[in-house]
Amino acid sequence: MAGATGDKPVRVGIIGAGAVSDYHHVPGIRLDPRATLTAVADTDPALLEKRKGEWGVSIASTDPLEIATHPEVDAVIIATPNFSHKPIALAAAAAGKHIMCEKPLGLNATEVQTMYEAARDAKVVHMTAFTYRFAPSMRYLRHLMKTGALGTPRHFRSQRFLDWPETSWGWRQYKDKAGAGDLYDMTIHRLDFALDLLGPIQRVCGSVARFAPRVTTPDGKPCEPSNVDDWSCLIGEFANGATGVWEGTTLAKGYNRDGFGHEWAEINGSEGSAVYRLHEPNCLLLGKTGSDLAGIDVPDEFLKAAGSPRDPRQGKPATVFRYDLIWEFISAIVEGRPAVPSFYDGLNAQIIADAVLESHEKRMWIDTPLAAV
Repeated sequence: MAGATGDKPVRVGIIGAGAVSDYHHVPGIRLDPRATLTAVADTDPALLEKRKGEWGVSIASTDPLEIATHPEVDAVIIATPNFSHKPIALAAAAAGKHIMCEKPLGLNATEVQTMYEAARDAKVVHMTAFTYRFAPSMRYLRHLMKTGALGTPRHFRSQRFLDWPETSWGWRQYKDKAGAGDLYDMTIHRLDFALDLLGPIQRVCGSVARFAPRVTTPDGKPCEPSNVDDWSCLIGEFANGATGVWEGTTLAKGYNRDGFGHEWAEINGSEGSAVYRLHEPNCLLLGKTGSDLAGIDVPDEFLKAAGSPRDPRQGKPATVFRYDLIWEFISAIVEGRPAVPSFYDGLNAQIIADAVLESHEKRMWIDTPLAAV
């Protein structure tokens, strides 16, 4: 796997100049002395011009494929609508560019399999933007799991409750553009949590529902109604014998928490329980038999990525850990190693999410074997 050459910074092109890029990716690049933001693409000319000035980049295009293959770009970040991920990723891989892509990687697992194989065969670094893996309390929870501090895992449960407006989601509310709704947008992150923490999920049963029609835009204009879920739920059985339950919704009234919403990911083991919460990412809840769950501060070594210049005491805790996504991507490029989480991780989470839709349609359990490497 190719790494960076010499002492030159990794030249990054951002494809998709929306809020996610501005909120997560650009600050992460700015913090990393090994990287430089070189190019930007967006199909909206006005937004492109705005970001070109704000971000201080000279190379800009309304054609994503131009930036994906540009000779002055070493790596790309794909933050475009879900339906456009595959062609951009395939073009970037063919051009030898390292790739980080927002989740879900594609509209279905078949698309994602193609993306994974293309990046793998091109021997470029490939990464899925499962941001929440980098939360300090999630890092520490993973450490406790891998060292056996909680004993044998028995139960995993995840809740992701958001109180979002019931107006249009734009492209996100249509199957042909997004694939699915809450399931692909939010629950898929928590499927990745579980795979990372407890290993393969053998089978699932699940359901999805849509409660909000979303027939008006935020400024009151009419639009076509949504045809994707705004609630999802599933039960899973892990290969190690543990069980899992996931629920996600965008319609949980009163769960605003400054826009971060409610997140609860819990493991019950034979020796103890541990809970990660997004709104307090530097604190983990721990408990054992005879005691109640109680908060403990995450040890310093888990507050940020190893080697990162980021000061974890600066900024909002639920925001700044997201910059570590870029640190891992650039580190993998510079060190010539795979990034974590990779397209392979994104593929396995997508297989399970797809199985939830199939289970809902067929009203039955669906097997979810890991994808071939």
